[in-house]
Amino acid sequence: MTVSRDKLIESAKKLDRQLGNESTFCTKVNEIIIDHSDTNKVADLYKSIYLFQNENKKSKISPTLKELSDNLACYLGYSYLFEILGKELGKRNNSSLDELMKELNQLVGLQKVKEEVSRLVIYQKVQSKRKESGLKVPKRTLHMAFMGNPGTGKTTVARIVGRMYYQLGLLSKGHFTEVSRTDLIAGYQGQTALKVKSVIEKAKGGVLFIDEAYSITENDNTDSYGRECLTELTKALEDSRDDLIVIVAGYTDPMNHFFESNPGLKSRFNYFINFENYSSTELLDILETLARKDDYQIEDKLKEILLNYFNDKLESNLTNFSNGRFVRNLYEDLIMNQAVRIDKSESVSSKELTLLIKDDFSLEQNSSGNIEI
Repeated sequence: MTVSRDKLIESAKKLDRQLGNESTFCTKVNEIIIDHSDTNKVADLYKSIYLFQNENKKSKISPTLKELSDNLACYLGYSYLFEILGKELGKRNNSSLDELMKELNQLVGLQKVKEEVSRLVIYQKVQSKRKESGLKVPKRTLHMAFMGNPGTGKTTVARIVGRMYYQLGLLSKGHFTEVSRTDLIAGYQGQTALKVKSVIEKAKGGVLFIDEAYSITENDNTDSYGRECLTELTKALEDSRDDLIVIVAGYTDPMNHFFESNPGLKSRFNYFINFENYSSTELLDILETLARKDDYQIEDKLKEILLNYFNDKLESNLTNFSNGRFVRNLYEDLIMNQAVRIDKSESVSSKELTLLIKDDFSLEQNSSGNIEI
């Protein structure tokens, strides 16, 4: 199957319209059409698409993101695309353990998570030294459970952990495979086991990340497909543990219930890491990081207003507060409001083009449902 240039451009335009961008993705797609030998631009575009897919899994733009991703793959050719992304993976896997630890520590917040990951790395380094000295090495499964609200960095940390374990020699490839219930459950009885086996084979040598793992058995004992999946997955956790790390993730309470309902599965996991909500200061740090990357600055008065706003949100005790995703949606509202404000001015300086001010924040707008909670 091939995709025409016009169809590829139209899917990029559609995504830009939904995101409120003037031509961000369309510009990138046109650059690749002009010269698709520029592998850096191809890899960067795919990383941008993946980032948005990861942060908008259940939003209305998710199908459009998939459409653009599929059209781009068809237009360029899957073999060519895999070659480019494979080289990109190779570059990432060449990062040293110290560089990866630095990458982890540069993430905003997550202090307890960083400490726990550091302990795991230290443990594995010591076991490696014991092995070199001819001593016995305890057989411990590497599988993990990441629990916490969305937008707290679970996927990002899982990727870094996989690359760390690759550098430690615990994984042969270090690649990352992310799946959900739909990727594991088949439509007919008996086919789910085959589907799970296929996913496991592709993930071997790296990390298999199962988001919202509790949805596998969403109907408890009445879900025969989910039970079939769980049986095959539990077997794989044991049989493939020498060259596979499975990380399951999701909201804390459903994950606890998931493990309580499946004690045989829980025994296959040694590490349970809780991802706490970000503090108001950390949320502001995330917002400033997003702004800096796009050449925006936030005035001090707006920072003060936003800090109070974040405090109010956190004090509301929101059970499913979406943390980083919440901040990204807020940021997109800010830059959209800034654009509308600036468009009304006859002359605009370079500084004004970069500055986000208190007038760009509308409490009424952000309380009306535009922001994902």
